[in-house]
Amino acid sequence: MTLALQWALLLAILLPGMALSVWAGKLTVSAGITGVVLGVLIFLGAGFWGVGALGLFFVLGTGASAWKVAEKRRLGLAEENKGRRTAGQALANAGVAALAGLLAWVWPAHQIVFQLMLAGSFAAATADTLSSELGNVYGRRYYNAWTWRPDTRGLNGVVSLEGTLLGLGGSLLIAVVYGLGTGWNRGLLWVVVAGAVGNLADSLLGATVERRAYLNNNAVNTLNTAVGALTAALLHWLF
Repeated sequence: MTLALQWALLLAILLPGMALSVWAGKLTVSAGITGVVLGVLIFLGAGFWGVGALGLFFVLGTGASAWKVAEKRRLGLAEENKGRRTAGQALANAGVAALAGLLAWVWPAHQIVFQLMLAGSFAAATADTLSSELGNVYGRRYYNAWTWRPDTRGLNGVVSLEGTLLGLGGSLLIAVVYGLGTGWNRGLLWVVVAGAVGNLADSLLGATVERRAYLNNNAVNTLNTAVGALTAALLHWLF
């Protein structure tokens, strides 16, 4: 496939996809524009599998937010703004992946590690979203991630076993996309572990600095994806 055809295909995927998401009320207009820019940067460093990871995260996250939304609203657990993602949320969840994609494009000699970081960041973002959204529905017992004492469902930093396992499943799906794009190697395990570590970091930050309003949710999500990316890189270098 020629380079021109690749770019035409990319835009044929991104532009209608983001426009449809805005029309359906899943993204604000600014978030849709931001998503296109992020998608281009991810494509530069990881090609279509990277865009696929972005799409998978968005579909899983949107689906999880909408799942049993009436019950979440009744319990006061539904997302604000009717679940419509803003530009800030888009950057918080995919900004680190876009940066990794840009670095993979600028420094192709280190492409392997930057692509692994890209996948690790999406694994962390996906794990966090699924564990919180679905954990609030299917969790049975809820604990504070910092103290491990029973805590109130829906509060920042509160986790459940069911939610954690669902988040791990999300990381595994991102790892599969990574494997389809780069080959089946031990990097798949690093992506899954990165997702779990990033998700744990998010919960710990939520139970501490976010509850005390030192950081907002977007900042915590950014740190979550950064931890996922750095964990994947560290495992690559160590093993």
